[in-house]
Amino acid sequence: MLMRTDPFRELDRLTQQVLGTNGTLARPSVMPMDAWRDGETFHVEFDLPGVDPDSIDVDVERNVVTVKAERAARASDAELIAAERPRGVFSRQLILGDNLDTQHITASYDSGVLSLAVPVAEQAKPRKISITSNGEDRRSIDA
Repeated sequence: MLMRTDPFRELDRLTQQVLGTNGTLARPSVMPMDAWRDGETFHVEFDLPGVDPDSIDVDVERNVVTVKAERAARASDAELIAAERPRGVFSRQLILGDNLDTQHITASYDSGVLSLAVPVAEQAKPRKISITSNGEDRRSIDA
């Protein structure tokens, strides 16, 4: 399960859209994300169009996943007519619940979308527990 803890994230995103600020290491831009559970896997996708895959960094510390990426500034000195695509550093942190297995996260980047797959931890999956009576198995119940 994903836990949301930053109530000001949407305010930051709106401010960046209105003011057009580029992300820096001290104040990175936000990256849009979708998250859902499908069976025994928790999926997260981040929109990072035009970002070099080598600039993407995914770190896991305990139950916190940090995603950082950078879309470099244009090298040209040409006069810009329109500059609506954010550039600079992008960052996002996710706090994952204890029911997810952070040791087996997989990541892929395709068509500008970074995808993470986080399996549900074995201890969080439903299992059967057998009941014994006088040392004999009698029946199983769901845990």
